[in-house]
Amino acid sequence: MERVETLRPDNLSDGCILCYQGAKLVLFVTGLCDRTCWYCPLSVERKDLDVVFANDKPVHSDADLIAEAEAMDALGTGVTGGEPLLFIDRTARYCRLLKDHFGKKHQIHLYTGRAPTEADLAALQGLVDEIRMHPPYEVWEHIMETDYPASARRAKEMGFEIGIEVPSLPGIGHLRPMLPLLDFFNINELEWGETCADEMRKRGMESEEGLYNAIKGAKEWAEEITDDPKVHFCSSGFKDAVQLRERLIRIATMTARNLDEITDDGTIVYGRIRSTTDLSHLLATFEEGSYELQPDGSVECEWWLLDDLKGEPGLELEIIERYPNNGMIVEIEPL
Repeated sequence: MERVETLRPDNLSDGCILCYQGAKLVLFVTGLCDRTCWYCPLSVERKDLDVVFANDKPVHSDADLIAEAEAMDALGTGVTGGEPLLFIDRTARYCRLLKDHFGKKHQIHLYTGRAPTEADLAALQGLVDEIRMHPPYEVWEHIMETDYPASARRAKEMGFEIGIEVPSLPGIGHLRPMLPLLDFFNINELEWGETCADEMRKRGMESEEGLYNAIKGAKEWAEEITDDPKVHFCSSGFKDAVQLRERLIRIATMTARNLDEITDDGTIVYGRIRSTTDLSHLLATFEEGSYELQPDGSVECEWWLLDDLKGEPGLELEIIERYPNNGMIVEIEPL
């Protein structure tokens, strides 16, 4: 599959470039973490649980991970959590699996709330290309007195691309002294989350009006440091409207059946027919490849075929919109 070209800024790391193209698998290696960041947006299905996901699919085996990566023809992987370094052997093994399967050009970046030690970096050397440190908010004011500067220097000496990636919070300018030590600095627009909503309310935060989950004022907080050319601000709207959309379109292009219609948002649409009677006479009128008989006896077909079946007795007709590769159902429209 050819890479999807999208308009993007020039100050992006290699990992971010692939995210813009929707070409990066998201590997969630654990929901456990040794930090207690009040702004952590992890869902209740992941937070404080030792679970593994590839994109939104649970991973129970190496085959599950490779299947999801192949389904989107992933050109790289973003490793996240929780705290991936809590299970560094697991993290390294997954990264080695991906590199062995897809080749050394498969670009891998890793998020961590820690300042990786020399032992951490040695375990990831040759497997992770780019490290994104997330110093917790409480250390920002005295960042140069922490282990993060030495860790950044060590990572560069050992051949890693090294950066910081944090949400936009008041006081982000305190991190400016780190910039000379970094290859990049990413700021994610602070977003409202189900599990951190109470903590945000305690701090007087509220969501921005509109379609996305951005916190009011978050974009302005980022402006304390966005004047530096190494700094990139990633908006909540971009993540939803571009990054996720491009990834879904990529997956849909790789996995859609002949009967599926791919929407502009990367979801797929098809029709479903249920009946208490035999459908063989009906299927005889459909062209080959325009339908599939399902194990439960229902039929999935090109959605527009349902138009001619409205009013037929004994038929239950639905138009289904869902994420590709048997992903989450977005909408069911009965006819």
